[in-house]
Amino acid sequence: MQIGVFSVSDITRDPVTGRTPTEGERIKAAVAIAKKVEEIGMDVYATGEHHNPPFYASSPTTLLGYIAAQTERIILSTATTLITTNDPVKIAEDFAMLQHLADGRVDLVLGRGNTAPVYPWFGKNMQDSVELTVENYNLLRQLWDKETVNWEGKFRTPLRNFTATPRPLDGVAPFVWHGSIRTPQVAEIAAYFGDGFFANNIFWPKEHYMQLINLYRERYEHYGHGRADQAIVGLGGQFFMRKNSQDAVNEFRPYFDNAPVYGHGPTMEDFTAQTPLTVGSPQEVLEKTLSFQEYFGDYQRQLFLIDHAGLPLKTVLEQLDLFGEYVLPELRREFDARRPADVPDGPTHDARVATAQNSSRSAAVPTLQ
Repeated sequence: MQIGVFSVSDITRDPVTGRTPTEGERIKAAVAIAKKVEEIGMDVYATGEHHNPPFYASSPTTLLGYIAAQTERIILSTATTLITTNDPVKIAEDFAMLQHLADGRVDLVLGRGNTAPVYPWFGKNMQDSVELTVENYNLLRQLWDKETVNWEGKFRTPLRNFTATPRPLDGVAPFVWHGSIRTPQVAEIAAYFGDGFFANNIFWPKEHYMQLINLYRERYEHYGHGRADQAIVGLGGQFFMRKNSQDAVNEFRPYFDNAPVYGHGPTMEDFTAQTPLTVGSPQEVLEKTLSFQEYFGDYQRQLFLIDHAGLPLKTVLEQLDLFGEYVLPELRREFDARRPADVPDGPTHDARVATAQNSSRSAAVPTLQ
């Protein structure tokens, strides 16, 4: 199990102090959080992609490249890379470059994006979002997998004898997760290519995500990549904890009540009952996170959103320290004990390189006639 943190990169007013951090402060905070993720022994740091206020993460590979230079072990990923509005050529080259800089510690989550104005900003039409997703990913796959690409599609100019540079590290492209909160076609694409499916289940009840994940698993098996229970699944989650549960509730309530994504909707108690959000003690965070496997089956990656809603950096780092001391060791033990031996581990570059090399050697062995 790969356990980590993701950020949606919001810049939100702190309702307790009344202060709104600057863009620069939030960008530097992301670096500090990623370094803390590595320090406490987590596995992944992921950033979102947005091109509108109140978000800062318009250039994920720039941020992740800077973090790569200051870390040694964690996987650097995205919470969403916009496959609809980014040019597949630029995605292919940016992430291959990042692979080389980070010695392979790179993967990405592709998604359509849920901000309507971003489409015309990049010369696209939101009504074409599913078609763009399919066409752009097919091209991206070719750009990584083929040395020379000749391609023609509906939404961009043709490519003739084109080679994306640099080439993927060790000849193995970054692992791709396809992220969705509501689109069956995205689950289908992930299953067809044998890629991962990331269900960022932070806002809606589990039943909604169970349908998407089950569809992905069924189609993954249909396309011959393995059994349904061996499909590569990632989940989102959220927590706010203090050693004493009531202290966590009291401290987090003003952030929940005033944050744009939460405020003026369900009560915090109703929201925690209906979604993965846990506000309480480390033991409560542990127990609720372990319950995800009961609903979604064995899975490979668990990412938590913790730096949102105006929470100050000091508080976020305290949350990570608590998680590292009281939750992470037991969470690892339980996940490892529960997962069957034939369910895959979370994908890493080294493991995928080894698989590719073994496949090449097997293909080179002559067959006795």
